[in-house]
Amino acid sequence: MRKNIAIIKGDGIGPEIVTEAVRALDAVERRFGHSFAYSEVLLGGDAVDTVGVPLPEESLKSCRAADAVLLGAVGGPQWENLPPEKRPEKGLLALREGMGLFANLRPAALLPALAAASPLRADIANAGIDFLMVRELIGGVYFGAHTTAEENGRVVARDIMAYGEDEIERILRVAFAAARTRRKKVTSVDKANVLDTSRLWRAVAARVAAQYPDVAFDNMLVDNAAMQIVKNPAQFDVMVTENLFGDILSDEASMVTGSIGIIPSASLGAAGAPGLFEPIHGSAPDIAGQDKANPIGTVLSAAMMLRHSLGLPDEADAIEAAVNAVLEKGLRTADIMSAGKTLVGCHRMGEEISAEIAQQ
Repeated sequence: MRKNIAIIKGDGIGPEIVTEAVRALDAVERRFGHSFAYSEVLLGGDAVDTVGVPLPEESLKSCRAADAVLLGAVGGPQWENLPPEKRPEKGLLALREGMGLFANLRPAALLPALAAASPLRADIANAGIDFLMVRELIGGVYFGAHTTAEENGRVVARDIMAYGEDEIERILRVAFAAARTRRKKVTSVDKANVLDTSRLWRAVAARVAAQYPDVAFDNMLVDNAAMQIVKNPAQFDVMVTENLFGDILSDEASMVTGSIGIIPSASLGAAGAPGLFEPIHGSAPDIAGQDKANPIGTVLSAAMMLRHSLGLPDEADAIEAAVNAVLEKGLRTADIMSAGKTLVGCHRMGEEISAEIAQQ
């Protein structure tokens, strides 16, 4: 099988972690006899410095034409004072919108080898943490109108949160379809006691849930959901929510599994369209270029890419098994280091994972 993959190394630790993910894909290529062709694409601060904009039109065209897109991270302090339209994060939002990527999937699973890394009490962590966060990705307040203006002698800022029922319905259907492949439970998260958008969300959720009688369903307010993730995460199977709430809750969920550095994500659009796959952490400029980054989130994002965009589930399983095997050996990057384990850098961790893929 020949597949074309657009590679966005991005900023900060992005080039380091993407290099190790590509190393893992190369090992998959050799083991399973595939052919992966890579094309490097500019995005974020790297693009701003090179061509003056965070998402060049050519980059969007390349991503749309690829079978899938693998991204490292974007952003950094050197671009924080640029006009909003020039900031690296604006390029990422525009890429998601330009590719029609409305569904973000973020698994939160505590790997057995990392049980001690969870900040939760052992009895809570050991009860089982394995749920999927489904986040609407191209609607809500991030894509609404943003204004700052002086009114009656004071500066007033406004950010508009808007959702249409069609946008809500399509992300809910993604969540229910995912639940049917898991433990058949969906929790829809909103703020229906305050927000009109959430009241519409809840009404649409009830209508969609009625069409999936085999899937258990409940609603939960976002503040309660934030508490329940640390109090009893084992109760969740699939959580679905809007863009802002999903951004916050998925980061919280990542930490109960031990480290934000190990969590992958998939951003998907219409069936058959290329997806975007990236770790959920940031560019970590404070450790960039020091071989301290954890590449596991990016490597597992490559596994999600194989499964969701390239139709290669066995190959995805091979990467995930390799990551587990390396962790079982006791190798750790600094963010997941604990007593009695062996500290390794980004490059060594990537090498070990790739070697495990080859040996399986």
